Formats: sequence, C-alpha cells, structure tokens
Amino acid sequence: MPWWIWVLFGLLLLGIELAASTLHIGLFAIGAFTVALLVGVGVEMPLWAELMTFTVVSVVAIVVVRPILIRKLKLDQKKVVDTFVGEQAVALDDIAPSAIGKAEMRGTTWSARNIGETALIRGQRCVVTEIRGLEIQVRAS
Repeated sequence: MPWWIWVLFGLLLLGIELAASTLHIGLFAIGAFTVALLVGVGVEMPLWAELMTFTVVSVVAIVVVRPILIRKLKLDQKKVVDTFVGEQAVALDDIAPSAIGKAEMRGTTWSARNIGETALIRGQRCVVTEIRGLEIQVRAS
C-alpha cells in the first residue's frame, strides 16, 4: 500500500480518538504512522508485513505508552471539585453516638450520623468527616 494511505488511516484514527478520548484508538495511529514512515522511506514490505508491523507497533504502544500517558496526564486520579470534609456543622438535634439526626451546614439541613464517641447536643458545633450519599458523618469538634 502507498505510504499516504497509511497517513490518512492514522489521521482518521486520531480524529476518532479526539471524539472518543479513550487513549486507545490514538495509539493505533502510532502504528499507522510508523508503517507510513517505513514505506515512505523506501522499505519494501508485502501487505501482510505492513499489517503485522502496524499491529505489533500499536499493541506495544498500548501496553507501554498508554500507562505512561495515563500517569503523566493524571487521568487515573479522581478529581474532587468540592468537598465538605473538614467543614463545620451545627447539630439541630441531640444526636447520640451512632445515631442519626439533623445538622446544618452551609445553610442547608442535612441528615447527620454521629460517628464520634460522645453525644452531640442541639446547637453544638461538629466536624464533617465523610459524606455518604445525602448523609454527612459528623463528630464533635
């Protein structure tokens, strides 16, 4: 196959990668560009050798390059936009240890579970330690 077909195939794969953003398909473009480069500089290969080169380079890119890109781009880290952990809340009810009551935080009433060892009394400040769904986990501050 002519080298420019491999370049077009690589560009097509890059375009699909931009739409999908999975860091899988774009690495197959590396294989296509490698074959295009080899054919372009005059390395004579039958079609099966071109396809084999494309496959091997693409698989090596996925196995070796993808994990490096994932780490460098920090795509393996969960992004937290806003967290309530460490915020102050005010108990609106008396809440015994391991019991559920109401607490106010940032002007909103929440269901709150007292995970501390001491009871919270109405009006007492407490610290949010975790959020589970719509329930905040609090302890005395």
